[in-house]
Amino acid sequence: MKSKFTLSLLALAVAATLPTFAQQTRPARNRRPNSQNSSQATAQTNAQPKTPTPAPEATPAPGRGNQMYGFEPEATDPPPVKTHHSVTIDGKTYQYTAEVGKMPIADASGKTMGHMFYVAYLVDNPDPSHPRPVTISYNGGPGYASVWVHVGGFGPRRVALNDNGSVPPPPYKLVNNADSWLDATDLVFVDAVGTGYSRATDLKNLKAATNAQGDLEAFAQFIRMWMYQNNRLNSPLILAGESYGTFRSAGLSNVLWQHHIPVTGIVLLSSVLNFDTLRPSYSNDRPYWLMLPTQTAIAWHYHKLAPQYQKETLPEAVKQSEEWAETNYQHYLDLGDALQGAPRQQALKEMSALTGLSPQFLDGWNLRISTALFDSSLLRDRRKIIGRYDGTQIGTNRTPGDIRPDYDASSDLDTAYQHEFVEYLRNNLDYRSTLEYGQYGLGGSGFPGWSYNISSGGRFGRGSSGPGNANDDVSQDLERAFAQDPSLRVMLCEGYFDQATPMLEATYSMRHLFITPAEQTHISIEHYESGHMIYAIKGTREKLHRDFDAFVRSVTGAGQ
Repeated sequence: MKSKFTLSLLALAVAATLPTFAQQTRPARNRRPNSQNSSQATAQTNAQPKTPTPAPEATPAPGRGNQMYGFEPEATDPPPVKTHHSVTIDGKTYQYTAEVGKMPIADASGKTMGHMFYVAYLVDNPDPSHPRPVTISYNGGPGYASVWVHVGGFGPRRVALNDNGSVPPPPYKLVNNADSWLDATDLVFVDAVGTGYSRATDLKNLKAATNAQGDLEAFAQFIRMWMYQNNRLNSPLILAGESYGTFRSAGLSNVLWQHHIPVTGIVLLSSVLNFDTLRPSYSNDRPYWLMLPTQTAIAWHYHKLAPQYQKETLPEAVKQSEEWAETNYQHYLDLGDALQGAPRQQALKEMSALTGLSPQFLDGWNLRISTALFDSSLLRDRRKIIGRYDGTQIGTNRTPGDIRPDYDASSDLDTAYQHEFVEYLRNNLDYRSTLEYGQYGLGGSGFPGWSYNISSGGRFGRGSSGPGNANDDVSQDLERAFAQDPSLRVMLCEGYFDQATPMLEATYSMRHLFITPAEQTHISIEHYESGHMIYAIKGTREKLHRDFDAFVRSVTGAGQ
């Protein structure tokens, strides 16, 4: 996940003015290598006889747009393909059908403006008296395909990593996923228009779909059509997005209600709902104190904290850091230039104890430490830089302390994921296409910039706070979803070491929804000793699986 803002996201992160939050944690290659845990073999996915005649190879339409850009004049991929498989999770074997295809998306006039690629996994012969939930899952970016949550996280097969989340040397391989969510819910993984195999019909429609408003409209239409076509209107609907995908989920919770498609559960993985909580500026110090507990967690990992904090468990050290950030640190920043003399020295001493950075260093930066600055400074004495998406991952910094590092020390899973996913589609799911699969969107210079603004003028009539109002905060959408259905449940999942979407930022957004105390009890917050991609590490992937199963039971009322 370079922060999935398009490939320029890392540059934005370094600039610190647009902290990216995007999509995948990239566990460091040079981190302690572990052998693949043999227990993975417990998820036995035995492919059963597949479609007798594989779908024909797709013939690309003429023109460069078909291959290298996120649009094509006509859909050239094969029709939906179904295959049959089985997977064993927690000792139980599930027979399931996989369907791979594209869904046409129409513009306001009813004319097809693009096609959204999806892979659905449906358990065979479900209990008709208890409709199985359906979980729609996607990554973020914006501008990223769903490959990470699909073959990295929750699908029945996943790319094999070392237990600590680092990437083994090639050749890469897929293994059966003992932590797939298929035991609790049917799964549908969807690629946003302009990513993966999803395409707009032309550049104009690509631009219409690749912004916050157009993205919501396209996803809402896909979900509505899929639920209708598969006769799943009575199935509990769960949205599971990661990074920018959480922004999308909150917006969809309101938009789908306007189409009479109720959302019963939302899983927010490495969440951001309000970009003002991530973007520091001369008039916005909030991101600095919201980031502090994450910096404390990372410093704790490297034994850089003052003794009174280092001796604590990670959760306790983070708790004390949150308390200081929300009171003392916020107050110190609010004082601005008035923070001088003895109070300033006290502030520097306290902050140093919680970050592992010297008082002199903090003073030089006026107690405001950006992510890029922290990453290049904490291990400067070792000529190391820490990862943005996972602060426990380290790499060598060519120029120690340089806040414009050559790379993000979080390792890059892209090649392994892309290679194995395309092979999986072709050889296991019988879906063969000669199109380029775009993890980060297809576009080069043809992919338009992303607008985060969401206005009330959208085709679905979102009803924002004022005529033509535009904003990059979807908290109100989630608030409206609770107003429309007080039984809605939300699970917030955050990694201690994730600097792209820091944990206190996400909690802060949950605390400012202005919903009733009873509705607040429907929000569960889970923390993991991981970075941005919680599922990359074996132990946290297993915990996430258990937490999700419990969440689904709360959504469906099972066992109550």
